[in-house]
Amino acid sequence: MSTSDGDVVVTGLGATTPLGSDVASTWDALLAGRSGVSRITDDWAKDFPAQLVARLATDPSQQIDRVRARRLDRSQQVAVVAAEEAWRDSGAADAGVAPERVAVVFGTGIGGALTLLGQDDILEEKGPKRVSPFTIPMLMPNGPAAAVGLAVGAKGGVHAPVSACASGAEAIRWGLDLLRFDRADVVLVGGAEACVHPLPMAGFAAMRAMSTRNDEPERASRPFDKARDGFVLGEGAAALVLERGDAARARGARIHARLAGAGGTADGYDLVAPHPEGEGAGRAIAAAVRDAGLTPDDIGHVNAHATSTPVGDTAEAAAILSTVGEHTLVTATKSQTGHLLGAAGALESVFTILALRDQLVPATANLDDPDDDAAVQALDIVRREPRRARLDAAVNDSFGFGGHNIALVFTTA
Repeated sequence: MSTSDGDVVVTGLGATTPLGSDVASTWDALLAGRSGVSRITDDWAKDFPAQLVARLATDPSQQIDRVRARRLDRSQQVAVVAAEEAWRDSGAADAGVAPERVAVVFGTGIGGALTLLGQDDILEEKGPKRVSPFTIPMLMPNGPAAAVGLAVGAKGGVHAPVSACASGAEAIRWGLDLLRFDRADVVLVGGAEACVHPLPMAGFAAMRAMSTRNDEPERASRPFDKARDGFVLGEGAAALVLERGDAARARGARIHARLAGAGGTADGYDLVAPHPEGEGAGRAIAAAVRDAGLTPDDIGHVNAHATSTPVGDTAEAAAILSTVGEHTLVTATKSQTGHLLGAAGALESVFTILALRDQLVPATANLDDPDDDAAVQALDIVRREPRRARLDAAVNDSFGFGGHNIALVFTTA
């Protein structure tokens, strides 16, 4: 049984992405229509069918001290960069919260893949004595969460949901529950991913999940478009600081938005393919809206998961249409950032909050010819340029291999 009134607010935001080194630069680039996608120029990619990637705008090893950077996998580096920005933004460090009441929930879809694969190369080429003693803590999937916990001195629990591309959103849902059940007073949540490497690229390409529009990198990710042919792999991290509203207001914190509700389901359908009618996704969205105490008519905006895959986008469109209806303004920001896998839900939650703050919905890039699917045609998908609107509540949804579905509802502060 919940021991709080359920009023949970967002007091801090952080990000490092293919569009910028922090929240402000990323948001400005998104609204300006800039793309973070480029063609890979490394020799290993020349024979790959998919040669596109959305790399970070700023190397995270340049944003933290050198000693710490050398002991962290790239996925952990980006987590720390985003988390420390969010922590500073929240002012929580000066609020006098006991470390035993500070928790971290930070998700990742893959974790320390670069360390795992890089150290395996060293093992094969130079033998076991040359393998780094930091290999295990750098490759473990809970590594980003652990690094963030150490960075902020959290002693109230450090948790690491691993639910593929829903991981970042699931971390936010876990944080909401920790506050509602009075298991923490401040929770730093988010997601991180950094796995641009030949093996993940080859694996996704073998599934035919990635775009092969190699000659037009900036136009490759095209959610809901008739000519979409797969996602573009991105890297980065995003973080949010969550607190109970009464405590945040009492200390005079700036409140970005309320985290009003969350819903989570499983498809029970297929390991990688979504339910074609978006049945599980729709149940997650409906559950989040109910949890927020709202109705579908209250939802003015949806930041869609929309990865630019042929099957995934139409299934999600059906889910959105069946739950919140055709009046809501939909956007798909992976068209500019690429797909950040385990960080996607966290980053897109930041975008959803900023859309509420600025009363401005970013445009979906590269949506030249919407799919003929009936649900896609029925939705009001913002394209060509951002659209101003009166927004009181918005949904961010995220889905992952394994049939994971998470939906989050944010409202204005």
